Amino acid sequence: MATHGETVGTAAALIPEKKSLETLQEAAAGCRACPLWQTGTQTVFGEGRKTSRLVLVGEQPGDMEDKEGRPFVGPAGRILDRALVEAGIERATAYVTNVVKHFKWLASGRRRLHQKPNAREIGACLPWLDAEIEVLRPEVIVALGATAAQALFGKDVRVTRDHGRFLETRLAPHATVTVHPSSILRATSEDDRHAAMEGFVADLRLVASALRA
Repeated sequence: MATHGETVGTAAALIPEKKSLETLQEAAAGCRACPLWQTGTQTVFGEGRKTSRLVLVGEQPGDMEDKEGRPFVGPAGRILDRALVEAGIERATAYVTNVVKHFKWLASGRRRLHQKPNAREIGACLPWLDAEIEVLRPEVIVALGATAAQALFGKDVRVTRDHGRFLETRLAPHATVTVHPSSILRATSEDDRHAAMEGFVADLRLVASALRA
């Protein structure tokens, strides 16, 4: 996987000299740094206020996000919204984005099934996320799921082990990892879903405490 600072075969050359959320989104709309643009409907860039103190980072847009052009508006987004409310965080105060900006999918009849992005695709897209963080200068960054956690904080980070605490990083004063809300949707029983949601909310309450401080 490419690391922060590597530029070969990535979107680095597309990053505008004068960086703002607006100029970044405009430039990313035409990104061809990896092959995913050929099957994705559109680039799904981050969304939120430029004054956001909190950045939430997922893996990639899903089917609904790909169609609407906005992050976390599908079923996983509804789980995220509910968890944020329970944790005492207003989604409107957060900037929400993904490591990879195009939807990677596999056809199954009429359905488009999510496929995990590979190291090449993640590395190609990282300059966009780096630039978003540089512009926002957030107080807290939350990686949602293993792909985001390892892209942001390195391959040794494990969500199951490292959630519920803050990690050391140059990216923000406070940073942590938690599950991706889609994992809650995949739970096999109601009890498992309830337990997973409770754990997710508990992790987000840690974030809320940092924002209050």
